[in-house]
Amino acid sequence: MSAGVIVMWAHSRSASTAFLRMMIERGDVAVLHEPFLALTEEGEVTVPAADGGRATARSPEELLTRLTDLGRTRPVFVKEVVDYDYGLSRERLAALTHTFIVRDPKQTISSHYAVKPAVTCAEIGYERLYGLFEAVRSATGRVPLVIRAEHLVRDPETVVKTFCAYTGLPFLPEALAWDAGERPEWRRTREWHVDASHSTGFTDRRKTYPVTVDNDTTLKSYYDHHLPFYERLVQHAF
Repeated sequence: MSAGVIVMWAHSRSASTAFLRMMIERGDVAVLHEPFLALTEEGEVTVPAADGGRATARSPEELLTRLTDLGRTRPVFVKEVVDYDYGLSRERLAALTHTFIVRDPKQTISSHYAVKPAVTCAEIGYERLYGLFEAVRSATGRVPLVIRAEHLVRDPETVVKTFCAYTGLPFLPEALAWDAGERPEWRRTREWHVDASHSTGFTDRRKTYPVTVDNDTTLKSYYDHHLPFYERLVQHAF
């Protein structure tokens, strides 16, 4: 197994936490849940260290150094949302293995609003995610793997096999099922991950929401803004 740092970039409400839960179940990869988000919001973040202890990072550059050091000892998987622009340099991006996950914005926007009614247009995330996709493609010379959440829940074995082939990890079919329960990895933002805490595998749970893109003008404006970026990402999606 090759060591290194694998990042899954996601907009919120994309099923990325369920993917992270599967990566935890593997047991052979160091798994980090949204460390750049935590760093941005808290001013510092504590992550596993290469020597088996813990290390604190207080800037994106320091965090990347910590992750790179850890990746020399074992594979590292980072799930990260793009609620903010983390200002990562082209050189730093080129040193990582990048994957992306996207979900139909109609479902995403309603789900996001249900958790955070004060959500802004930028926080919906598709525009920022597409910009990062293009930056990664330019920096690495490789088209990043893009996963459609709808495909993941319908055919998790095929999607995860493709992810493993792209990242150089072995496919472990036993990791596709897990015990339900909250995880310490996402406790800081637990209200966002109720569905992941209740899950035991990848399932297609389509919820209905009282406020949607179809009945709210603000959410419809968010949808209209982000739809072109989603469509560009989906052109590359598996």
